[in-house]
Amino acid sequence: MHPLLVSGAALTIYLLGWVPLAALLVYVLEASGSLGWEASAAIVIPACMVYAFVCLSPWYVVRMTPLRSSAMPRILTTNFGAAVGGSILLLAIARGMAVLLSRFATFHSVDQRFRPHAPLLFGMGVLLYLLSAGMHYAMASVEESKEALNREMQALVAARDAELKALKAQINPHFLFNSLNSISALAGIDAARAREMCVRLSDFLRASLRVGERESVPLSEELALAHNYLGVEQVRFGGRLRVEQQIAAECEAGLVPPLLLQPLVENAVKHGIASMVEGGTIRLQAWLVENAMHISVENPFDPEGAMARRNGLGLQIVKRRLLARYGDRADMAVESGDRRYRVEVLLPYETG
Repeated sequence: MHPLLVSGAALTIYLLGWVPLAALLVYVLEASGSLGWEASAAIVIPACMVYAFVCLSPWYVVRMTPLRSSAMPRILTTNFGAAVGGSILLLAIARGMAVLLSRFATFHSVDQRFRPHAPLLFGMGVLLYLLSAGMHYAMASVEESKEALNREMQALVAARDAELKALKAQINPHFLFNSLNSISALAGIDAARAREMCVRLSDFLRASLRVGERESVPLSEELALAHNYLGVEQVRFGGRLRVEQQIAAECEAGLVPPLLLQPLVENAVKHGIASMVEGGTIRLQAWLVENAMHISVENPFDPEGAMARRNGLGLQIVKRRLLARYGDRADMAVESGDRRYRVEVLLPYETG
């Protein structure tokens, strides 16, 4: 069914658009002969009321013959034939009205006076139908463009969702392999600490699975997960691993992608604390600047091991997740100097 026939408001607007067209036809008939205003209006207005619905038929023609260069001859033939057929109907209605009016004394012999105007009305009908067909093809082109854009956006969203799922799937194995290696190293040195690390690792994985199924989590939950991870590593490093935290109160409710911080703190331990005999302090910070939330992870590092850190998988994962989730609204910056390594993440401040 034609979209205009489904919506009463749209159909009313369309019919109102025919009022000036009918007035134009009345003027043309009256100006070109001896019909007069009354007779011209009595003939044209009923005919236009019917022809307005006839001019909706190109919508079905457009559906059967989409606008393509290879189908142009068929399109022209089909629409011109339909225009001729529609104009014949318009002319038949107008003649019928003229005959009916001629029975009244006021419009005596109006049917005979109408005959010279029949070719003009027929031509106007063909022109109006072809204009309607052109408008329908333009509407179809706009609709196709919108549908193509919607399909493109849906494909982009689907691709980003798939990438986010793939990236999140990379994080847990990455951390798990490192943790199992640590447990393996501890097993031959301190079995009690290895068991404690297994328990903490189990608690962390259980918690990460809960939040990993969600699209976003409050920063407070993400920080709790980061501390759970650091608790696992503190079993191995003991007093060598220290943690400081400075989190603005309003940031705790800010939403972040789940498991966003874990690769950053993992890198801080692996490429920072683990490479230093004396260990060091990992500093977690979060603050707001207007509508943007800044989160930083800072740690000491051994300059001789810096090259391995710069191309780590964890940082690549975080950057790709931010790009897939927020586009150019998020960013990640890395600073290295004075034996301190700092990763700062910027993302839109959103609350649930």
